[in-house]
Amino acid sequence: MKHLHRTQLPAAEVLEQADAFFRGLELERTLNAPRARTYVGVLGEVHLSVQKEAGHYTLVSVDTDQMGESRLDRNAKRFFVELRRTMDPRHTLKAAY
Repeated sequence: MKHLHRTQLPAAEVLEQADAFFRGLELERTLNAPRARTYVGVLGEVHLSVQKEAGHYTLVSVDTDQMGESRLDRNAKRFFVELRRTMDPRHTLKAAY
């Protein structure tokens, strides 16, 4: 599945946080490009890329090799929440129902 997130964090900081977050999920980094990362582990494979968009925004794209709503996909979404908390530490995840 493909997940997208837009943030005001610089690309270097997003990649640094991604390394820490996905290492915590016991995923090993196999690709270390300037604006992309690939992590592989028991849960599956994650491809993360960042690019500048519309001036001061950074577009974060996460692709997983899983079908549907897997555990890896939920963790990718949780990574986006962690990025949001970096921008606003008071942010809490709220149910949408």
